[in-house]
Amino acid sequence: MKASVTEGLGQGFVVEEVDLADPVGHEVRVRVRASGLCHSDLSVATFIGGEFPVVLGHEVAGVVTETGPQVTQVKVGDHVVGSLIQYCGSCVNCLSGRTHICLRPEATLRTPDQAPRLSWNGAPVAQGMGLGGFAQEALIHENQLAVVPEGMPWAPAALIGCGVLTGAGAVLNSADVRQGDTVVVIGAGGVGMNAVSGARIAGAGTIIVADIEDAKLERAKAFGATHVVNSRSTDPVDAVRDITGHGADHVFDFVGARPVTAQGLRMLGKGGGLYLIGVGGTDAGVEVSALAVLSGSQKVQGVYMGSSNLKRDIPFYASMYLQGRMNLDDLVSREIGLADIEAGYEALKDGSTARVVITDFS
Repeated sequence: MKASVTEGLGQGFVVEEVDLADPVGHEVRVRVRASGLCHSDLSVATFIGGEFPVVLGHEVAGVVTETGPQVTQVKVGDHVVGSLIQYCGSCVNCLSGRTHICLRPEATLRTPDQAPRLSWNGAPVAQGMGLGGFAQEALIHENQLAVVPEGMPWAPAALIGCGVLTGAGAVLNSADVRQGDTVVVIGAGGVGMNAVSGARIAGAGTIIVADIEDAKLERAKAFGATHVVNSRSTDPVDAVRDITGHGADHVFDFVGARPVTAQGLRMLGKGGGLYLIGVGGTDAGVEVSALAVLSGSQKVQGVYMGSSNLKRDIPFYASMYLQGRMNLDDLVSREIGLADIEAGYEALKDGSTARVVITDFS
């Protein structure tokens, strides 16, 4: 099969003929129909590193074509969405419903004594985040897949597995936003827009989006922001306090730069929470005054994958989309071919481009 292989740091994405093993155990063979370009994969390929060569791509949607002998949750013909949440299903966190912080995520992978799922010229190829969606086919543990209705279009479906889970999940799961609450979203990229969608579903009374690009802020209005703030030309803390009168109930930081995160903390009202989702660099963080957060009964919380349970949440968001209650179409700015990944990432540098999705695997 064809797959986009990254041979090493900074060596790009090159389409090669790669061998895919037959499914064993709980593995599922998926014919990939859409694969989103996420900055996390680009970071692995350009500066974070890991095992090489590797097939990246962790926003995957496709059709089940074959299952291993122990698979019970999906069947051939099912339309599925993959997620980078890897969970064993038997540790204490999984059994309490917190699959996003599984203690044994490696249980979804093959053991070192087993043949690799992917090989190229007879040598093993790593599979990014257990998914490897930059390919015509993928071999994925059933715990990383959720079934969605056949009416769900492929491109927006692929985005649910990462960006939607993260953005909307931060609002609905991590923060448990309630009707009438005041929400601030810092960073109007694709994941931030899913937070806006989540806030609408939750019934938030005020949804404020802050960013430095007017094009992104205009898009935020289309997703349901009640107020937008250009923080390049306006002090965002003052703006939030002017709008709310007392500070926000929830602030979601999708940027992850120290000055921006510090602003988010100052936006909080009494009893408010600051949720850290974006990581803009190795020095990302915030200095917290214990006295201030204590007297204001405030909290600062890190959020991984929107505290999501993928088996529950992916079908839920697909349902919200099909009911017209969640905007995913406007997230898909461009559809490309498997050989065009580098051009797709280049397009993402333009603030007017929300997300790019591979839909042509020929």
